[in-house]
Amino acid sequence: MDLKELREEINRIDYEIVKLLNKRLEMALRAKKFKPQVVDKEREKEVIDNVQKIPLQLVDKKFSKDLFEQIISECRGIQMEDRKLVGFQGEHGSNGELAITRYASNFVPIPCLQFSDVVEGIIKNYFDLGMLPVENSVEGGVSEVNDLLIEHELSICGEIKQPLDYALLTLPETDYRGIKVVYSHPQVLAQCSGFISRNYLEARPYYNAAGAARMIAETQPRASAAIASPLCAALHNLVVIKENIEDDTSNFERFVLLSKEKIKEEGSKCSVAFTSRDQFGELYAILKIFSDAKINLNRIESRPSQVEKGRYVFLVDFNGSDRDERINKTLEAVEKKAVMYKLLGCYNEVK
Repeated sequence: MDLKELREEINRIDYEIVKLLNKRLEMALRAKKFKPQVVDKEREKEVIDNVQKIPLQLVDKKFSKDLFEQIISECRGIQMEDRKLVGFQGEHGSNGELAITRYASNFVPIPCLQFSDVVEGIIKNYFDLGMLPVENSVEGGVSEVNDLLIEHELSICGEIKQPLDYALLTLPETDYRGIKVVYSHPQVLAQCSGFISRNYLEARPYYNAAGAARMIAETQPRASAAIASPLCAALHNLVVIKENIEDDTSNFERFVLLSKEKIKEEGSKCSVAFTSRDQFGELYAILKIFSDAKINLNRIESRPSQVEKGRYVFLVDFNGSDRDERINKTLEAVEKKAVMYKLLGCYNEVK
């Protein structure tokens, strides 16, 4: 290896070190939920003793001791801050993380493999909150998430619309003219199909867009790139070849913030789910209740019931507060008329 190649490898290692430090801080924040107090001298001594037992020739014991005392001090400090752990589906750099960081500065995004892992984390108090997508402006509703909202006793306590900005990312040393293959989530590949077609690229599906960026950085496949958010380039030491490559630049994803508890402040938007009787005119009768109350529905979507086969659950959103007497009377009438009724939440949108 020559000096240039050595420095490129050092840069990659430095990126990995910083990412691992971030993961270490995440784990410290998660561990806080299981500890009676922040400071645990016995555990801190155990950590330093463990790292000093690792037989490495170049890492001096005093250096490792000083380094981990600094890391422990940083972990202790961040545990003392008022931060909320918010689960999201995907990897760092995903749209879920972008939605979380835009929503509130004291939120800490925690990646999860599946949507159901986010819900389970909230229920079991691993996370304070969860951020999940319920609707895409091009693709429509996110079926799995809507089913989870119907199934579990969680409350929507906020929403945010996240613009979807996708970029072509590759390794710094890759000649963009030699790129032949692009990796990303199938939905992202579909939303960028025009760019892919115009540039004669082969689209290969990957389980997650941010995961595709990480894969490119770690495995370094030849003549390959990822389509993901520009944030992924900074996270994985990649370069942005071209931004805004999506076919519809106005595309966005609507995320909802989930909690075990209802919000204390008054909301301005409500989401409800219900099933109607399997009789002629029953769905119309329920929708007429909203119409008679002059409540305009922003969204109405149906999902096959996971409990009663052959029956459909309807999800509706509308502007209004559950503290408003007119809204309350309307929802009471809907609940009486419906077979199943559930108020998913009354909340506000963060711009």
